[in-house]
Amino acid sequence: MSTSPLDIETPDIGTTHIETKNWLMIIINCAFVAIGQVAGPLLMRLYYLHGGNRKWLASFTQSGGFPVLVFPIIFLFIQSKLSTRKNDEIPLSFWLEPKLFLSSAVIGILSGVGYFMYSLGLSYIPVSTSSLLYATQLCFIAFFSRLIVKQKFTAYIINAIVVMTLGSALLGINTDVDRPVGVSKAQYLLGFLLTLGTAMLAGLLMPLVQLAFSKAIRNINYASLLQFQFISSLFATTVCVIGMLVNKDFQAIPREANEFELGKAKYYIIIVVRAVICQFSVVGTIGVIVYASALFNGILASALVPVTGVAAVIFYHESFTGLKGTALVLCLWGFCSYFYGEYKMMKKMMKNKVTNIESPEETIDKVEHEPRRLDNHEEP
Repeated sequence: MSTSPLDIETPDIGTTHIETKNWLMIIINCAFVAIGQVAGPLLMRLYYLHGGNRKWLASFTQSGGFPVLVFPIIFLFIQSKLSTRKNDEIPLSFWLEPKLFLSSAVIGILSGVGYFMYSLGLSYIPVSTSSLLYATQLCFIAFFSRLIVKQKFTAYIINAIVVMTLGSALLGINTDVDRPVGVSKAQYLLGFLLTLGTAMLAGLLMPLVQLAFSKAIRNINYASLLQFQFISSLFATTVCVIGMLVNKDFQAIPREANEFELGKAKYYIIIVVRAVICQFSVVGTIGVIVYASALFNGILASALVPVTGVAAVIFYHESFTGLKGTALVLCLWGFCSYFYGEYKMMKKMMKNKVTNIESPEETIDKVEHEPRRLDNHEEP
């Protein structure tokens, strides 16, 4: 571990459990995720409800706020330079290494596709339904984490996967009750499948982010995280801009703003505010992955589902059917099962730490399943 420009100890990427010294960064990034996951869908739905209809523009707002990251990156760069001069040490390279740059570019392109899928899906289904569907990313994160970063499965994780998958399947039943006015049954089904596909893609990308950082040669700090997100959002935005050009969104935006039911000024305010909120939300997502794990981030997303659903009912008076309530209960059951399993595992680890006893089987299993973390001087 090394000290970042923020004087916060950097994480050992790929570890299964959370270290106490990383809790400050985890709490900060969890707050970013919570704000984005609750406010982001509500603002997008507000855009659609009052006359907005540009799917690529809605996708653009999910990544187009990346220029705001320039300011914290510059601040950390200056702080790093001043710290280096004060300590009279050989400075480590501040900028992102080529391997991480390439990984962020690929993840950004895939994210751009996912943003469009999510935006199109949300235009056909209610926010509460979309949030519950998107919570199934936990299942996909668990599956891909096992394949990509060798995440260990426990009975509690398996239970969470099963009940949350069942919960999402219930949302596909009796679509006539939950379908918004003016949306056909075919469109509702398309929105259902697109949102589920977005959850699957997110479930793949999050373990890939964790893997990318675990293979980094240099030590990781918060500046690395922000640069990774800046590049990823740049490529995701490029995908969205290409889609907007093909769909002629730039010519349609002034006309749509003039016809927006809440007024032209609020039209642009919604777009700008959502872009900024979504950017910090994604930064928080990567932060949670880096300082904890992809699976922990999936659990956090699932934990926020009830908050988003309740907010949608309060602000947009969306119906909360019995099937949707059952799905919500299953969702709550799923992530409670995971947290209880993590609690028992951490309690066991603390007991082993106190007694300083570790069986040969546990040692072999740890070596086989924990991704290899290189230090600054080891060859990749």
